[in-house]
Amino acid sequence: PTQLAYIQESAEHNIVSLEQLTRKFNGSPNLPNHVQLIKQDPGQGGGDLDATVHSFQSLREWISNALDLYKHELQSILYPLFVHVFLDLMSKGLVEHATLYLTNKYNIRISSIPFELFLSYMQDNKFLNLIRLVNQHLNIHLVTGKLTPASAGGISEEEGIIGHTNDQIEEFHEINNIQNDIVMNKVKEEVLVDSFNLDEIAAHHSYRSTDIQAELESLSELRKLVSLGSVALPSVCLYTFHNTHDLLNCLTISEDTTLVAGGFSESYIKVWNLKGKKIKSKSEREEGLAGTQYKKMIGHAGPVYGLSFSHDNKYLISCSEDQTVRLWSLDTFTNLVCYKSHNYPIWDVDFGPYGFYFATASHDKTARLWSCDHVNPLRIFAGHLSDVNAVRFHPNSKYVVTASSDRTARLWDVQRGTCVRVFTGHTGSVNTVAVSPNGRLMASAGEDKSIIIWDLATGKKLKSMTGHTGFIYSVSFNSESTVLVSGSADGTVRVWDVIKGTPHHVQVETPDLKRSKPNGKQKDKKENDKVKPSLDNKRKKGALESNDHLSVFPTKNTPIYTVQFTQRNLCLAAGALSIPSLDL
Repeated sequence: PTQLAYIQESAEHNIVSLEQLTRKFNGSPNLPNHVQLIKQDPGQGGGDLDATVHSFQSLREWISNALDLYKHELQSILYPLFVHVFLDLMSKGLVEHATLYLTNKYNIRISSIPFELFLSYMQDNKFLNLIRLVNQHLNIHLVTGKLTPASAGGISEEEGIIGHTNDQIEEFHEINNIQNDIVMNKVKEEVLVDSFNLDEIAAHHSYRSTDIQAELESLSELRKLVSLGSVALPSVCLYTFHNTHDLLNCLTISEDTTLVAGGFSESYIKVWNLKGKKIKSKSEREEGLAGTQYKKMIGHAGPVYGLSFSHDNKYLISCSEDQTVRLWSLDTFTNLVCYKSHNYPIWDVDFGPYGFYFATASHDKTARLWSCDHVNPLRIFAGHLSDVNAVRFHPNSKYVVTASSDRTARLWDVQRGTCVRVFTGHTGSVNTVAVSPNGRLMASAGEDKSIIIWDLATGKKLKSMTGHTGFIYSVSFNSESTVLVSGSADGTVRVWDVIKGTPHHVQVETPDLKRSKPNGKQKDKKENDKVKPSLDNKRKKGALESNDHLSVFPTKNTPIYTVQFTQRNLCLAAGALSIPSLDL
């Protein structure tokens, strides 16, 4: 902290080199730890070939597993460090080819937070030889502002060795299989924690994928997308969980439909592979083990009530009655961070559309906004009069929608932390909400067994849809925002026409109807009269479906915990089999 304060307050033009920083602390009794290590023995570890190679490999692996927010900056250190590790350990016969790197320092621009993470990792692992090489051959400029991926990859004119092109960097990254994280062009810059500006959160529309192949697969899925409506109904795939003994509280399916996670009352989380493959942790892959049918993650001290996968399937976030939120690695299946702020049980959690941010809903009547690298919340959304049961991000990340037991739903401005819409109309607790992919509509449902469609722009109720006979636990829009599916405690998945019965619904009259003869009109009217009694009889028998109800998919006895549309508009549903009680 003292070092960072000096950098930010004393550096001219917000930039200071590593050499200037070393001179600043030279002779001071409060030298940074890494400088003290170098000063005590600058050449320590210089002759150990295996140690140097191992330390570089460890550093490279650590950077490849770093947060996406900082990875592109940390990677700029790898190439010049690799060059100098090579030159330091090779024979003198290669000196003629390396004069440029031996006689000139390599310039790198990096912001303060990843620089501190880099130094801490080097110091903690005592990579003294790498520290010596960094000190001797790299000229690191610390930038206190924001640094884009394009300006951190060693490709700007201010970086590298002056007068020498840096085309080798891309070749180096490709050889070391880390090119995927830096070649994605036109990547929106993330917001640094020390300069967190929520006004720019809406600009983060391009999520930087860590796998080009995954992006190609995503495009392939979009090509297979099926247009849904009253004519083409969705197919529903139901996953039923057996032998849960009423201990399964929540279920969530990953965006790419490869994983499903469940939160249990006994404080643990289970993750399964939906493709039937065994799940392997990092250690199991390295040791060549077969893996297991599921992974069990233990860490919470109370029932787990909410789960959410990150966009890239690298992380899982969970919330519990123990008042904490935990971030889990889906590579090692271990707990990474524990977030504490709520004073009462937390009912729901949701990852933002682009990762890094997540939101929580709690019994303490508040929802809160978090970032993965902060253990304290960034925003507290207070205003509900009772429990906040569910929380969801708007597709642009500028807003958060909450559902509450006070029979209302609310829309919150993430930038200001204020409530901008209050949706009133339910007659019971609101259990779930969903925002349409086009960002214009919101659906809410709960204990009054009805679904209400809202216009987010005006805050007005567009229509109410009825048909369920039990509490509604989950709702989801299709990709075109024209069809809605809902899952309920009554053991059914129902499909609804979102547009029908709203101002957006336009009934087109065909020319044939306009030019039809009087006899034809009379005939149509008689046919309509025949249809109406059948509809009336249907309602009299107790079926309460509204006219925008398209279809129902019943189960034998499985309450539906979650419903979700895939990219190609396949509907996935999941629930735990409920064994009916025997009345004696």
